[in-house]
Formats: sequence, structure tokens, C-alpha cells
Amino acid sequence: MRKSLSAALFVLILGLTGNAVLAEEKESTLYTIQQGDTLWGISQRFLNDPYYWPNLWSKNPLITNPHFIYPGQKLKIGPDKIEIVTEAPAAGPVAVQPEKDKPAPAVAEVTIPVNGSEGFLLEKEPVPAGIIIATNSNRLMIGEGDTAYTDIGTERKAKSGDRYAIYRQLKLVSHPVYSGTVGYKIAPLGFLKLDEIKAKTSRVVITKSFSEVGIDDYLLPYVEPKRTIALKGADRDLKGYIVESRSGMELIGAGDVVYLDIGTKQGAAVGNLLYVVRDVEVSSEVSSNLKNNLPVSVIGAIVIINAGENVSTALVVKSAEQIYRGDRVEIRAVR
Repeated sequence: MRKSLSAALFVLILGLTGNAVLAEEKESTLYTIQQGDTLWGISQRFLNDPYYWPNLWSKNPLITNPHFIYPGQKLKIGPDKIEIVTEAPAAGPVAVQPEKDKPAPAVAEVTIPVNGSEGFLLEKEPVPAGIIIATNSNRLMIGEGDTAYTDIGTERKAKSGDRYAIYRQLKLVSHPVYSGTVGYKIAPLGFLKLDEIKAKTSRVVITKSFSEVGIDDYLLPYVEPKRTIALKGADRDLKGYIVESRSGMELIGAGDVVYLDIGTKQGAAVGNLLYVVRDVEVSSEVSSNLKNNLPVSVIGAIVIINAGENVSTALVVKSAEQIYRGDRVEIRAVR
């Protein structure tokens, strides 16, 4: 794996510099950060893997935020790490930086797609806009293309063609670390459109289903589900915990959706990227002074895709190892 990454790295370097140097003869390269560079982008450019950067960042405590490194800094890029050069390096690495009259290779803005199936936590008991009161042929469960009936009618100023999102309240989530509850876990089931409407009721068509829909599932106003989340730097230090996952499974990995105990009141915002961290386990014989000064182990990364006042929804974009409910998340703000 190390050899293949090294080879890929130097093939790209050769393309940037035009130097015919064999990959195995070089173990690192120097790069001067340009305006607009990000550690994510550098990972993509040199390793052809934008999601590799948490592995790089975890080896570099001087880089406090991978999306806000600074022009003029020099990086020594190796097959499995990136280091900030603080003094003249030893002979060996090849210096790589764009020509003065030629901009650095462009790296596309990184965005996270969401489709409305991610779910969320509600801090208060939900107040639905309506509920499903019956299904076609009295079926227990229905899906996309099926018809159903709701308690929404013209008396609520509804009209034919109006759309709603369908949800189900699953459980009240307890905090995995502290005592108390965090919020109600809400599962999105799909979307519907009002078809035939009367004063107090309406017939509807299920236009999209993420899961089976049934009687007593409730409705909320429709919000366009498909959107992209652009990464955004945190303007203050953030620390919190993963309190639940969408799946409810014990093991969490890349691609899973998780819920956090921090929101806008704590400074969290949509697009913030946080690291999933864990304290390093050491022998009980090690002094508490040393234990408290150990760097944390970075085991993954998440991006916030929806933020409430004290809770938020996030997508796991990288996991170096299994993540669990109760794992800590954090990021340091740009200074």
C-alpha cells in the first residue's frame, strides 16, 4: 500500500515539475502553499484521494484545520504524511511550487450531497402539520406510487398539489455520556402530494419513499430535499459527542448519518467539518500528568448537514476505524 501511494504521488509530481525522476528514488517533496489551497485539495492533488486527509492531519498537530492553511507555508509531502517545514530541510526532497505566471492546478470545491433521507433530532415534542389517517385498501404499509388519506383539508388552507414530507417519531434519545435526554429521533419516510382535497381530509399520492409508510405517520411542510453542502470553517472551537446514528446500529462508518449534541447555540453551522477523536489508551502505571498531555487519536471526520439550536445531523465522510455512539467530535477554529 505504501509503495503504491508513493508511486502515485511521484507520478503526479513528475507531471507538475517535468523532472524525469524515478519514484523510488524520492521519498518526499516540498510544496509551497498557494492562495486557496486546502489540505483536502492537496490530498486530492498529490494522492488522488481527497478523503485521505484525516490520516495526514492526524500526524500533524500544527495543522489545526485542514481547510485553512496559509499561503507561504512549506509542506513536506510524503507517501503517508504531510509535515510543515519550520526550517531548511535536509537535502533530498524535490521542491514543487507553481511558476509565478502560472496558477496552481485548480482543485474543485468539495461539496457533500444530501437527499432528505438523513433524519434529525427534535429537541421538543414534534407538532405535525397533519397525519396519515388511512391507506388504500387498508394496507398496513405503503410506498412510492401508492395512495393514502390525511387529516389535512381546505380548512387548513391546503390545496390540491401541495406537498408534504412524511416522518415517524422513533424514540427519545438519551445522552451516552451525560445524564438526561437530547431530543426525539425523527426518521424521514418520504414525500407526498395532495391529490383530491375536502374540508377536513385529503387523498394523497406517495411521490417518494425512503422507507415504508403507515397510518399515524405524520407530516411536515415540504422542503426541497436535494442540495449540496459546501465545507465551511468553524468560527469558534467546537466540542461535542455522537449521541445516536440514523441506523441505530452500534458500529458506525463512512457514509453513515449521525446526530450530535451541539447546534447553532454552541457555534455549529451547516458545512462545518469536525474530527472524530478518541483518547489514547495507556497503561494504568502511566502518570495522570502524562495521560492528560497525550494527543488524541483521530479516527474519522464528519460534516454537519443540518443544525438545530442544540443538536445537529452530520454525515461521516471518513473513518479510519469503527466509530461508536459516545465518541467525541471536535474542531479548532481558524485563528
